[in-house]
Amino acid sequence: MITTVTTVTTVTTIAALGLTAAISAVTLATLMVFLATRELASASNSRLSWHIAKFASVGILPLVTVFAAIVIVRIAEVL
Repeated sequence: MITTVTTVTTVTTIAALGLTAAISAVTLATLMVFLATRELASASNSRLSWHIAKFASVGILPLVTVFAAIVIVRIAEVL
């Protein structure tokens, strides 16, 4: 019985780590897309580009916050 509980706990931990890595990768990719979109859109002087840059800026702060939390957790894991 103890072996079964240990196995289930190990599998659950590995699955959670895999999910965390996937969410981290998606968050980082989304942040990079938003930053690149904002920079490219703000380089133009058209009204549409201004709206796109403003729209992309809305999601950047929450994504930077999540990225900072991911970095802090990863550093805490190492220490």
